[in-house]
Amino acid sequence: MRVIATGRHSGEDRAVMLAYLTDGPNLITMAMNGWGEGEPSWWLNLQAHPEAIAELRDRTITITARAATPAEHERHWEHYRTVTPKLDAYAANRSTATTMIVLEPVDAS
Repeated sequence: MRVIATGRHSGEDRAVMLAYLTDGPNLITMAMNGWGEGEPSWWLNLQAHPEAIAELRDRTITITARAATPAEHERHWEHYRTVTPKLDAYAANRSTATTMIVLEPVDAS
């Protein structure tokens, strides 16, 4: 998916391509820089301006981004393990936990 967020400093549109899994109407992704240290700019932008646009193959939706709750984080981490069996080994390259991000459609009806 392509997410278009507002830059936290520039106020301009910033686009990023993200892998995701679905959880009902929500889209789930991870805040990472290729498993390197630090939070990615796109996640910092979404923290400053949570409303964004998600362009999917079949539709474009307005979303609100937030960090997953601890219970959601564990559930989504388990889901990601099913598609990335070495997830824990990759995550061990980071000194901090990887944030799971929930992208909620603004109008899920």
